[in-house]
Formats: sequence, structure tokens, C-alpha cells
Amino acid sequence: MAFRLKKEYTEYEYKSLRLPKTLIERVQEAANENSMSFNKVVIQSLEYALDNMESSPQNKNNRSV
Repeated sequence: MAFRLKKEYTEYEYKSLRLPKTLIERVQEAANENSMSFNKVVIQSLEYALDNMESSPQNKNNRSV
């Protein structure tokens, strides 16, 4: 299934991140192409990655949310 950006979110909490410059450029490009904020693209990309991440057998029972 392809990753699709959506344009809605309501509840936020502030968190500061340091990201590689090339990743920032890629995220900003995706944001610009979809008329979205950088923040929304980061949120949805993280959600997609976490939802589709394969867990190792030892981590399946110790998953923290």
C-alpha cells in the first residue's frame, strides 16, 4: 500500500528534533508538493513508519506506546 498524506490533525505536544539536512530538504519538498506544513509531513511519516515497522521477536511483547 502506498503512503498517502492526509491534511488533518488536532492534538499536539512540542518536541525538538535534530534531523539531517538532506532529510529536512526531502520532507520540505514533500510538504511543498502537497500544500502541507513540514510538521504534518513529519507526523504522518513517523506514524506510517511506526505502523509498518517490523518488530524483532524479542520486542513484540515489550512494545511501548
